[in-house]
Amino acid sequence: MTREHPTATVTVWAEDEHRLGLLPVIRRVWAPTGQRPTAHVRRKYEWLYVFGFVRPATGHSWWCLLPTVTAAAMSVALAAFARDEGIDAAHRAVLVLDQAGWHLAHDLAVPDGIDLVLLPARSPELQPAERLWPLLDEPVANRAFPDLDALETVLVQRCRASRPTAPASRPTPVSIGGLPSRSQDTLNDHPENVSFRARSPGISALGVQRA
Repeated sequence: MTREHPTATVTVWAEDEHRLGLLPVIRRVWAPTGQRPTAHVRRKYEWLYVFGFVRPATGHSWWCLLPTVTAAAMSVALAAFARDEGIDAAHRAVLVLDQAGWHLAHDLAVPDGIDLVLLPARSPELQPAERLWPLLDEPVANRAFPDLDALETVLVQRCRASRPTAPASRPTPVSIGGLPSRSQDTLNDHPENVSFRARSPGISALGVQRA
């Protein structure tokens, strides 16, 4: 990488996706002797997907919530990530990710400055971003949510908690047409790099003109 781009600065990131929804995450919990804790379960199969980017060397992270995992959704996440992190031809990012189909798709749009490095197949133990998910699951474990909006609220709070000094402002979203599923957005509170789902048509990202 440094030989190909000798004047560029290069950072190493890892990326992964995590599905959460209305089917609860069940975990073991501590309880007083003689008492059995209960966890309410509602079998509703509605989902949202957390896209997590992390720099293993520093722990610096960037997040977004999207309604699906497709090449189109991954393209939206990559574009927003590159914009918010200032990635370009002179400030490059090596992005380590697995061999999911949407990572290999021919129609995946990879921004200039991002270089994808694929892990061996079926090797989650090599993926640093996998360590994000137990932390993200903590506030939603053993809880049943009435809808995805309620789940989103908790996940947004969890993401904000990872950056205690995050400002309260939320940028105005602009939407991208032609992408399926629930109305969602990638909203980033720069520079804290926490992106959120929002209520606007289609999958959207800041800084992209309306379709």
